Amino acid sequence: MLRRCASLFLVLSGLFLLAAPASAAEAPVDVCKVKDKDLDELSGLVSDGQHWYAINDGGKKVQVFVLDRDCSVRQVITNSTDPYDVEDLARSSDGTLWLSDTGDNDKKRDTVALLAVTPQGKTTVYRLTYPDGAHDTEALLLDRDGTPYLVTKTPFGDSGVYRPKAALASPGPTPLEKVGSLNFRTTDTQGGPVPGFGTVLVTGGATSTDGTVVALRTYTDAYLYSAPDGDVLAALGRTPVRIPLPNEKQGEAIAFEPDGTLLSASEGTGEPIRAVHGATALVTPATTEAAPAAGGEAGSGSGGSSEGMGAVPALVLAVCVAGAAAFVWTKLRSRFRK
Repeated sequence: MLRRCASLFLVLSGLFLLAAPASAAEAPVDVCKVKDKDLDELSGLVSDGQHWYAINDGGKKVQVFVLDRDCSVRQVITNSTDPYDVEDLARSSDGTLWLSDTGDNDKKRDTVALLAVTPQGKTTVYRLTYPDGAHDTEALLLDRDGTPYLVTKTPFGDSGVYRPKAALASPGPTPLEKVGSLNFRTTDTQGGPVPGFGTVLVTGGATSTDGTVVALRTYTDAYLYSAPDGDVLAALGRTPVRIPLPNEKQGEAIAFEPDGTLLSASEGTGEPIRAVHGATALVTPATTEAAPAAGGEAGSGSGGSSEGMGAVPALVLAVCVAGAAAFVWTKLRSRFRK
């Protein structure tokens, strides 16, 4: 048994240890702390250069909190529409706020939804259906044309990338198509609610103001992809720059300032909004096109760290260790009974 486990672990490790190194980015610095108790599950964040817009995880009505630069709430954009589980937030060039009502921890939803909210609170619901069953999704990306991309959250780091097959219709549903997949590796960055596996769980996404950099985050790290022509799908097929975001309690929000500063935030009252200055400058503009393969691995576009291992090999190692312990215990019991 031990020999078989070791062989399987080595094979899987060889498959999954292609990884993105950590960048030479500045360490995140606290800008301010979110102390408003009504915003205790901050899950999505965007910036218009003057104010920040934030949403809670879940909720029983549409609420977008408008924040000043000291993290105080200056306004709440509301609508009576009752979402199921809002997880992320994006902002299109016309100022529309897009809420990603795509959370599904139990994987039981027949449809998910995008909610388009104007600054005045008018809300339009666009329902969506996956082609391959239910998924839990916490990351939303918008390209320059406003096309939405959903990136799923999985415990093994094998995230799917989906986009609508046709123009969004309200109420829909509009079918989604799987256009790619990504594989994230474990890292040694500390933080998050789930040690180890939290480093591969995708919890948020963002696109830079000019559309040339795309970001995905886990509980512990941010991955920045070059998108020189604004093509999100091609960007996700490239090797990302990894920026550690250590010691966030439950980091789910990520955003860009117009000057290229990366913002991150965590759930929890009193948790800070943090900034990594000059983040987009760390991404070298790409000159070649690449796209994640539908249903397959994204190749050089995979996220992760050279010092980590894939989540699947880690799981195999854990199973092997447990199996070895059980084997030794069985042998010892047999010996003592004789």
